[in-house]
Amino acid sequence: MKTNYGRWLHDYLLKTGMNENTADYINVIILLTGILVVAWLLDFLLWRLLRSLSVRLARRTKTNFDDFLVANRVPRYVAHIFPLLLLFELIPVVFTDFNYGGTLALKVIMILGVILALILIKNLLLTLKDYLRTLPQLRDKPLDSYIQVFMIFAWIGGLLTIFAILTDTTIWKFFTALGAASAVILLIFKDSILGLVASIQVSINDMVRIGDWITFEKYGADGDVIEISLATVKVQNFDKTITTIPTYALVSDSFKNWRGMKASGGRRIKRALIITQKSIKFLTPDDLQKLEKIELIKDYLLLRNEKIETFNQERGVNKELAINGRNLTNIGVFRKYVESYVQGHSAINKDMTLMTRQLSPTPQGIPLEIYAFSADKRWENYEYIMADIFDHLLAALPYFDLEIFELPTSLGSSK
Repeated sequence: MKTNYGRWLHDYLLKTGMNENTADYINVIILLTGILVVAWLLDFLLWRLLRSLSVRLARRTKTNFDDFLVANRVPRYVAHIFPLLLLFELIPVVFTDFNYGGTLALKVIMILGVILALILIKNLLLTLKDYLRTLPQLRDKPLDSYIQVFMIFAWIGGLLTIFAILTDTTIWKFFTALGAASAVILLIFKDSILGLVASIQVSINDMVRIGDWITFEKYGADGDVIEISLATVKVQNFDKTITTIPTYALVSDSFKNWRGMKASGGRRIKRALIITQKSIKFLTPDDLQKLEKIELIKDYLLLRNEKIETFNQERGVNKELAINGRNLTNIGVFRKYVESYVQGHSAINKDMTLMTRQLSPTPQGIPLEIYAFSADKRWENYEYIMADIFDHLLAALPYFDLEIFELPTSLGSSK
């Protein structure tokens, strides 16, 4: 049934000499063009109005949520809703005498409506993500993964709805047919499914957060996590390169997360001096007299030497050979010096483990390892503290008649 305007236009076209069919086609084209122009004008006006109102509202309110709404163009997509509703109401009127064309046009509008709804949902979720990123307690959470999981289900629902619109069938019938092809679908979307499961596990178990420093040798990653998504985790290495790791690798493979170190009171120093075995010896009285001039171990040497002499005298030990009885060694005294020096260093955290230990002998020599924690955890400062300690110890070694291992030139040089 035509509207008054449609009937008038149809009659006018007949008076110009057109036949009935041609007049009907021209009538539909003109009416369709008219409502499309009206819908476009309505969309433009609503967009200008909503943009103006949203910008003013964003400036006046204290919260920045509305600022993110504007930044993600949510008002722009909201403005599209009303023109689509207008077209949905007027299309049946335009195609009164063309049922097939009217049905096809309505399907197109409904499909556009579904796509618009999906885009609007996505932008609202992005707005929510941007807002939650401003909250300190949620800044390091993998919000991208949650959004991607939700959007996967939203897109599946949207595609099923579009399929139902195109085929005039129900979604449940489509699910029945989908079951037969589930094996193929699982194969195609294997990475997405693994990423979905891994992303949920990573989030629930709090394995990785944005900002964490991780080391993943298998993928050559050593740096800070900058993005966690459904399928990948992006790591910015310390040389500023970006390494992309599959999310499911965080669950299936082993990696190192340095978050515990950052949350603790210090950063571990674990490095050894390898001392040649031939330089190790018992200390003579002359050696002890010379070493007593070193302030850090002066009291230790006096007290220790007194106890050793008392022990040897009480037992009548023959001291013609240094191996008899109890004696001090240069490596033992040096170990005590290292311990006192590190203990007194201002950059070392005294409340955490601090020790100097001798490791098992190696073909190169005896490793004397320092195990301590620097109070400053920043990388550049940590390296400076460690270098400062070992600079001093390397320079102190000759005072104890000890030698550091070096590969002989004849073996180390290539011919």
